[in-house]
Amino acid sequence: MAITAGSLLLFSNCNSQQIIDIKVDEAAKKIDVNIDGKLFTSYIYPDNIMKPVLWPVMSPAGNMLTRSFPLINKEGDRTDHPHHVGIWLNYGDVNGLDFWNNSEAIPADKKGDYGVIYHQSVKKAKGGKGKAVLETESVWKSPDNTAMLSDDTEFTFTAKENIRIIDRTTTLKALIDEVKFTDNKEGMFAIRVARELELPSDKPTKLMDSHGVVTEVKNMDNTYVKGNYRSAEGVEGGDVWGTRGRWMKLSSEIKGEPVSLVIIDHPKNVGYPTYWHARDYGLFAANTLGQKIFSNGEKELNFSLKKGDSVTFKYRLVVAAADLSDDEINKLADEYAGK
Repeated sequence: MAITAGSLLLFSNCNSQQIIDIKVDEAAKKIDVNIDGKLFTSYIYPDNIMKPVLWPVMSPAGNMLTRSFPLINKEGDRTDHPHHVGIWLNYGDVNGLDFWNNSEAIPADKKGDYGVIYHQSVKKAKGGKGKAVLETESVWKSPDNTAMLSDDTEFTFTAKENIRIIDRTTTLKALIDEVKFTDNKEGMFAIRVARELELPSDKPTKLMDSHGVVTEVKNMDNTYVKGNYRSAEGVEGGDVWGTRGRWMKLSSEIKGEPVSLVIIDHPKNVGYPTYWHARDYGLFAANTLGQKIFSNGEKELNFSLKKGDSVTFKYRLVVAAADLSDDEINKLADEYAGK
């Protein structure tokens, strides 16, 4: 059953809560989040990703919303930006180090320019009816193994009817004399989506074939590519890049299931309301700390922390089996703003 305008507006009063179970598997370096016995997402931290991520993310009907590449080969996947994996939070310039672009594809002689976020421990993993909480500890390190930032993150998962919500709260604390987040395009809370959620494009690109081989495709097949962005300010399509607003929706359809992904910024975040680093090829990111490039040089935010100081960032991701209306999203955003 798809969500209608009326049913979602009554979301907070809905009694059909689903059981959310969290399964920790330290040997596999992953934590599964299941809803009524079916996988919704996994918190994973393998050595080859360079940061902990949520991957995959599944729709209420069981369709994968995140890109499969580079973790598994899927026919039709784009093979650009191997650092775009699942859902993550990091930044492109932290004391001159690039945490955003780091991946297995970086040559060994270039690794000195990149930082890594290492998962440390699980503080809490508690399932429940309609709600579950996962708390983790990580550390942001330089190439010489200096611990720069501690990262305490809480994921709150909510599920009712055909809607799922991930609320991420991350507190970063400076462990060295000063940590500078120099204004940078590459940030901050992001998801890389499946091909079906991209915006239709005629640009030639490289895609995976059925044998896992990357081939150049000059004439793109957009048969199943139906994505469209819409911002809180009413901007749509590729024009949303570089705009500012408290939320952004990416809507599409996968195998007959209407889907919406909505990122909601929190008013307590530094740099609120966020700029949107949202691309037609499937990168969907909220960048609250990078402002210069998005504003054509009119704004600039060079945020920093002194040793012992901390900052908290909060973002909400809504996954719904419907093309959510502005009114529905505004109610979810208003509710989140009060948290």
